Amino acid sequence: EVQLVESGGGSVQPGGSLRLSCVASGFTFSTNSMSWLRQAPGKGLEWVSSIDNNDYTSYANSVKGRFTISKDNAKNTLYLQLNSLKSEDTAMYYCAKGLGNPTLLQRGQGTQVTVSS
Repeated sequence: EVQLVESGGGSVQPGGSLRLSCVASGFTFSTNSMSWLRQAPGKGLEWVSSIDNNDYTSYANSVKGRFTISKDNAKNTLYLQLNSLKSEDTAMYYCAKGLGNPTLLQRGQGTQVTVSS
């Protein structure tokens, strides 16, 4: 059974930083692409970033240059470093297995990020 457990969210001021983590189990983490998704209040699920099994990374334009995705295959853990946070980054952040249509990806329960002064 695939399990994805996110952590690391919280409340920060604009310009602050957070590091999200996602511990994966139930599948071969090292050979799978992984993604981060987010959903802001009242909005749809949005793709944020992905990393494939060759460590090739991609980002949504809205976070490029501010967020960094990475993974530690030895720990079965996916990370998302969030820097220079803005109020519009406020959302529930989800770790997801695979690439593609966000609504079709298997994801965890999420971790809340709130950016507010």
